[in-house]
Amino acid sequence: MNVFQVTERKKEYLSLLLLADEQEDMIDRYLERGVMLVLDEDGIKGECVVTDEGDGILEIKNLAVTPEHQRKGYGKALIEYLADRYRGIYSTLQVGTGDSPLTVPFYEKCGFVRHHIVKDFFTDNYDHPIYEGGVQLVDMVYLRRLL
Repeated sequence: MNVFQVTERKKEYLSLLLLADEQEDMIDRYLERGVMLVLDEDGIKGECVVTDEGDGILEIKNLAVTPEHQRKGYGKALIEYLADRYRGIYSTLQVGTGDSPLTVPFYEKCGFVRHHIVKDFFTDNYDHPIYEGGVQLVDMVYLRRLL
């Protein structure tokens, strides 16, 4: 498994980025200021984008695994890569996600705990309703893991 950093032409991975954040102008808010990492194992399996939020917090803004490779450990591998790479540089790894029965349990299994909620984030910031696991996303749930 190889993880490499993408510094130019990040939009070449737009189809993968859109799996985790389905509105391109929302991706544009963080893509260029973030560090983009891509996981390659006999082909691209996933990606993540992280940003420095200050106060020792590194935030996962986007994490996606290609549909045919989901539930095979690649998302968890990316999180563990982040934890290993940034431990000692940051104190906290944070992620904001919809209150979904699919994503919240995934992050909790990866050692994250709920921290706070931003009410109406998805309804206020997206131009259409977003559904995941049969649930409309309304609030942003932030989870944190200590590094």
